Formats: sequence, structure tokens, C-alpha cells
Amino acid sequence: MAGHSKWHNIKNRKGAVDAEKGKVFGQIGKQIRVAVKEGGGDDPASNPNLRLALEKARAANMPRVNIDRALNKGMGRGVGGGAIQEVLYEAFGPGGVALLIEAVTDNVNRTSSEIKFALSRNQGTLSGPGSAQFLFTKQTSDGVLSFVAVHEQPLNTVQTAAFTQLLDALKEVEDVEEIYTTAKV
Repeated sequence: MAGHSKWHNIKNRKGAVDAEKGKVFGQIGKQIRVAVKEGGGDDPASNPNLRLALEKARAANMPRVNIDRALNKGMGRGVGGGAIQEVLYEAFGPGGVALLIEAVTDNVNRTSSEIKFALSRNQGTLSGPGSAQFLFTKQTSDGVLSFVAVHEQPLNTVQTAAFTQLLDALKEVEDVEEIYTTAKV
């Protein structure tokens, strides 16, 4: 019975389940952060979107530590009371498509390395300040700043597939809040 190990089977099953839970917890954490930002506070009694997100977290058995971390990030408090920073990264993806990546983090070095890793694995490159931002115009609605592409860039089918993989990889980075692009898909 070479290659047969009960521990190996358990490890593989547990790893798959934990990865799926982590993905769900990340999505719910992002919903909590957005609800706190848009609702203006971390009180679920006065913020119905936050109350809904917290109910989803409880239904998914999300640990209280993760919920507290998401609430603190949404309120702009870091680990141990440290400051949370909003960072805007500029990048280029498959076919020369420009990307603006908004991130909210307590550790800029960690976030930049995670974003660089996701870009490098998916035909993207991180660029310097001002290299892609001129391709977008700023718009403010309800006090929320967003970016709109000045000129959209069409992609062929191969570039579209690579671009969607890149977007998926960037969305998996926990600190990424919003991604703006010039791609016309």
C-alpha cells in the first residue's frame, strides 16, 4: 500500500475546505469594510448594510477576530490602533490595458508585494506614479472618489482571458478595494 496515508488524505481535504472558507471570509470582510465606510460608523443599529454583512458573517461562522479586523479597517484603525492608509497603485495588464488599483492597508510593503506578485503571475506590471493615472478622469459622487477611463481599449479573446485572470488574482488580494481599468471587454 505504497502512497497510502490517512493523514495525507485528511490534509488535502482540510486544505481545500480551509481555502474555500478563506475566500468566503475575505468576501464578507470586504462587505463589512464597505458597509462601515458607506454607512459612516461601526454601529449595526444605525447601519443596516453593516447589520446585513454581520448576519452573513455569523451565518458563515466567521471568527470574531476577523469581524473585528474588518470593522477596524473600515473605520481606519489598524492593528493595535495604528493608522490605515489608502494607496493607489498604477499598473498595466495584458494588451497594454491601464489599471488603477485602490488598496486600504496597514502595511504598505506587504500590500505592494502581494499586488506585484499577482501582476507578475498574470502578464501585468506595476508602474510608477503618474504613468497610468492620466488615462482616467476623477469623478466624485456622494463623497466617493472614482475613476473613469478617458479612452477604452478593446481586447481580443486571448487578451480578454488573460485580463480576467489578472482581475481575479487582484481581487483575491485582501487589501484591494477597487480596480479601475481602460479595458473594453
